[in-house]
Amino acid sequence: MSTNGPGDAKRADARFARPDASMSLLTNVMEHSLDEGYAEAARRKGVYGSSRLPRTTQGRLVFGIGLALAALVLTIGVSQVHASAPVAERQRQALIDRINQSTSSADALQQQVVQLQAQLDQARSTAVGGAESAKLAELQLVTGTTSVAGPGIEVVVDDAVSAGTDLNNASPRAGAGFGNTGRVRDSDLQLVVNALWQSGAEAIAINGQRLTNLSAIRAAGDAILVNDRPLTLPYTLQAIGAPGLEQEFQNNAYGGLYLSQLAQSYQIRHQVSANGNLDLPAATVGSLQNAHPSPSPEGTKQP
Repeated sequence: MSTNGPGDAKRADARFARPDASMSLLTNVMEHSLDEGYAEAARRKGVYGSSRLPRTTQGRLVFGIGLALAALVLTIGVSQVHASAPVAERQRQALIDRINQSTSSADALQQQVVQLQAQLDQARSTAVGGAESAKLAELQLVTGTTSVAGPGIEVVVDDAVSAGTDLNNASPRAGAGFGNTGRVRDSDLQLVVNALWQSGAEAIAINGQRLTNLSAIRAAGDAILVNDRPLTLPYTLQAIGAPGLEQEFQNNAYGGLYLSQLAQSYQIRHQVSANGNLDLPAATVGSLQNAHPSPSPEGTKQP
């Protein structure tokens, strides 16, 4: 007569079975990756033991030479990386210096153009009479070729915090593209500017760039350009107009309502505030050229 002890009862109970009992085949493969017959044959030949390292002197020598070559290759690679890093950093810094120098030169030339434009306006005012001078001043105001001051509003538009362009007032060119992210697009600024005109703005400037009927707001790569000048964050739109300009802009479908939708969908930040004393610079407008049909003996042919 056989008796079952407490240990046998535990083994018979499924609660005390091994957790991997249902995976015995997988466990056997993982623990015995080499078939037992092959392992026994390898032991008889003396080529398989507890260690996989070479057991002969020649094998150990070859293994050591291989390790030395691998270490040498890794050492050379690391040294080359460390040697090239300062060169790449110097080249990067040199490029940044060139960009900063070119930007400073362009700003200085722009300032010189503004001063010469002011002298030209003064000379024109002196040359013409009173009525002609008033008409000229009105045309310059409409075309944006003269500076203007007055009450208006400021609209500040900035990328979302998640866009990662806040560091050191970074340029949009540092990002990976506009995309459907928290980046402000050129089309967004176009819509906001049109909303300002529709709301009654008489003069508009973006980051100091005066807008005229010849101005373009466009994207070049990841940068937004106004009058072919790249802008940096945040984008500050200044508009001079009547006292009701702010309320009209807030109720405009492509003004305050559009900016609120951008904030809700993409966390793009904006702020609209009234300003009683705005001073907008004059726009730099190149000489206009008119196209004329070339003379022909038969005259101009109509399509």
